Amino acid sequence: MNIILLSGGSGKRLWPLSNDIRSKQFVRMLSDGKGDFESMLTRVHRQITAVDSQAEITIATGKKQVSLIKNQLGDKVHVCVEPCRRDTFPAICLAASYLKDVRGKGEEEAVVVCPVDPYVEGSYFETLEEMSRMARTGDANLYLMGIEPTYPSEKYGYIIPVSRDRVSGVDTFREKPDLEKAQEYIARGALWNGGVFAFRLGYLLEKAHQAFGFQDYQDLYERYGEMDKISFDYAVAEREQKIQVLRYRGQWKDLGTWNTFSEAMADQAIGRATLNDTCENTHVVNELNIPILCMGCKDMVVAASGDGILISDKGQSSYIKPYVEQIEQQVMYAEKSWGSFTVLDVQEDSLTIKIVLLPGHGLHYHSHEHRDEVWTVMSGSGRTVIDGVERRVSPGDVISMPAGCKHTIFADTELKVIEVQLGKDITVEDKQKYELESELEKGKGC
Repeated sequence: MNIILLSGGSGKRLWPLSNDIRSKQFVRMLSDGKGDFESMLTRVHRQITAVDSQAEITIATGKKQVSLIKNQLGDKVHVCVEPCRRDTFPAICLAASYLKDVRGKGEEEAVVVCPVDPYVEGSYFETLEEMSRMARTGDANLYLMGIEPTYPSEKYGYIIPVSRDRVSGVDTFREKPDLEKAQEYIARGALWNGGVFAFRLGYLLEKAHQAFGFQDYQDLYERYGEMDKISFDYAVAEREQKIQVLRYRGQWKDLGTWNTFSEAMADQAIGRATLNDTCENTHVVNELNIPILCMGCKDMVVAASGDGILISDKGQSSYIKPYVEQIEQQVMYAEKSWGSFTVLDVQEDSLTIKIVLLPGHGLHYHSHEHRDEVWTVMSGSGRTVIDGVERRVSPGDVISMPAGCKHTIFADTELKVIEVQLGKDITVEDKQKYELESELEKGKGC
């Protein structure tokens, strides 16, 4: 089974745990059934491979999320990177071209597209496998998954099927309605549009060439910014005559707000948190190394991270986005392919960061023009290369790098380092990368 997972998101609705880099699908708050926490991304990957161990998964995403995907899934998936954001139709076209020109997939192969973050049971992915078979052997050009509604929702678009059969033609599509219209649609047998599509690769590539007139994947990638922002529903699904919808009756939740996300959390409290006996339906997530005490809280969510603190009624948490957009705050925590970093302190002429390097990984060999840096090793063992000179490092070692000095650090075991940046002009742009001339850990830069 060829699956394209669409991974986007602005990181606003689960603030402060989500941000511009760490969208909701990367937040580790769900139970993996073994006593540990997993993210929506790793949960979906686990569920797909449980149904089809040979599934080939390609994640279509933006540049900011690539490192996080590598951190959580490593080389278990392929990644098709959008140069810029251009809605679902261009993203799917780019991913389809990637499958053909980079991955070498044939135009008769079936492809299934779905979001990266549905909260579902295994039957959902069994249905995806069924859709893949239908796309490969059926008469229709396009197959959709229609989710049987559990209530009249104003948050989702609707598919109106021709019949109430499990597989049906499509009468029409309807955008997000008001409550009265939603009730009317459901009475007509309408299904939620979950953004799941299946087709033969050649069909989608033909649509892509008609829309954009490109030569191949590389040409499409280079011209991607010229494309109009348009959804797959509007560009393809709503215009296709040979289309069928497959009814899905299993569990399906959109964990898009704190209210819905807290329902799926592994524990009532994650991190250092205490709730007394008078608390009701209250969830706490604390990523800070300070305690949180809740007393008499009812129907509330409390979330704390380096990016901020949220204290909200669960119902009101659905309206968080415009308020978060007004907050000016640099990203204080991020996961990378090589590990993670946490900003500990920000001053006018200094920045203090905690870096955690995974075993076998390291930073790029680089220098800075406008700042000095000092590394203090907290735990673990590894090696530094400073202006071409390699040395081993262990807890307590302090390494100073003046501006212009070329430097990198590699982890033999998990390595925790405090980095202090010193200078009047500390910016992410002030970084010059170099090829490390020795063979030390070739190819493992971030």
